[in-house]
Amino acid sequence: MSSKMYRSFFGFERDPFPTDIDLKDIHLTDELSGVWNRFQYAINLGAIVVITGDVGSGKSTALKYSVGQLHPSEYKIFQVTATSGSILELYKQILGELGVEASGSSRAVLTKRIKQEFAEWIHNKKMKAILIIDEASLLRLEVFKELHTLLQFRQDTGSILPMILAGQSNLIDNLSYRTSAPLASRIVGRSHLEGIDLKNMGIYIDHQLKIAGIKTKLFDDSAIMAIHQGSGGLFRKANNLARGALVAASSEKNMSVNAEHVRLASTEIF
Repeated sequence: MSSKMYRSFFGFERDPFPTDIDLKDIHLTDELSGVWNRFQYAINLGAIVVITGDVGSGKSTALKYSVGQLHPSEYKIFQVTATSGSILELYKQILGELGVEASGSSRAVLTKRIKQEFAEWIHNKKMKAILIIDEASLLRLEVFKELHTLLQFRQDTGSILPMILAGQSNLIDNLSYRTSAPLASRIVGRSHLEGIDLKNMGIYIDHQLKIAGIKTKLFDDSAIMAIHQGSGGLFRKANNLARGALVAASSEKNMSVNAEHVRLASTEIF
């Protein structure tokens, strides 16, 4: 059944449980507030904050929410998605985000250019620059060893570039190596996102239904419990299960979603 068909059956105004949610529709949790508080702390100090969590735990949403609280006239966000490539590849990614075509293979030259560009934004354009590296758990250890050299880019003024590192839990392990110590020593806060409990899963599902235009309770208690158990409390899998359960229920012309509908949905996803 297409999304249009089950949307029509239940009376949704838009697709429920979207993969990319609008900033205004993000469900604010204590965990998200904690990430935002650490964001502010790192920015004020010119330091590093680490955000970890399993796949689907809400790291991207937490980043989106926190970035969304920063006024674009005052802050300039530079965000890159890490790979398992070399430090040179990361530097070229950062230069690309800065709008600069990277050439050459000299670490010293690329580092100098990155610092010059950040200094331009901060001292000449009077913006507060922040570097976000998503999927940082993919970075090689050699990258962690050198990454701290980007942070202090004006020795005369002591200007420090705030950095947010986000990734899966092994990011902490990589930062614990002795070679990563210069970078790890600048970390002032850590947030680890975990699956939500059963009560908050029910609140989350009600919130998602509400922003999609539904004010009635579509999921019975057995469905919410099944979604919570099947997802381990992780948002992405919960979204997939809930969406699939809606399809299953609408296929049966059933206006109430139950645990059996969730079970059917679980056979379609990993």
